[in-house]
Amino acid sequence: MTRPSDALYRPARAVDTIILGGLLAGILDIADAFIVTTINGGTPTRVLQAIASGVLGRAAYQGGAAVAALGLALHFVIAISAASAFLLISRLFPAVLRYAVWSGIAFGLAVWAFMYYTVLPITFSRPNVLPAWPLLLNQLAIHALGVGLPIALVARRSSRRAVTTIGSIEMTAGGSSHEATASLR
Repeated sequence: MTRPSDALYRPARAVDTIILGGLLAGILDIADAFIVTTINGGTPTRVLQAIASGVLGRAAYQGGAAVAALGLALHFVIAISAASAFLLISRLFPAVLRYAVWSGIAFGLAVWAFMYYTVLPITFSRPNVLPAWPLLLNQLAIHALGVGLPIALVARRSSRRAVTTIGSIEMTAGGSSHEATASLR
């Protein structure tokens, strides 16, 4: 069953959702990681080495700028992959675009759970232990508000149709696309 508000949406544009959403989420997430690590006495380089250690093992902590660059690249691959997953979900369940705030928050928490309970244990061959409450709350908040929410809002923006009626002419323009149509009613 279609709803009247469904006319305002179309499938999210892949380039916008994946590239813009993924980059925005990646920037917010890595900025949070850098800030929290610095507050706790670490360095941004150490954060990036930790990410790269998922591929290189313990040797990553002995690496320099090249290892840090690999860690940064891997971080953005993960963020863009998360945005790709949201795009797929939005194609299967278009309602996530209508409820982008709530679905984005839920998606961000799901990304955290997937990373924490699937990716990290496989990568490091050990079960994870939950961090202390302040760090856990920060991780959940950044994934909900800094990863899932921006991806969902970018996807919704790219799917939105602007409908304007001038007399008997209805004009529709897509979100960030350059397409427009007009029809007589």
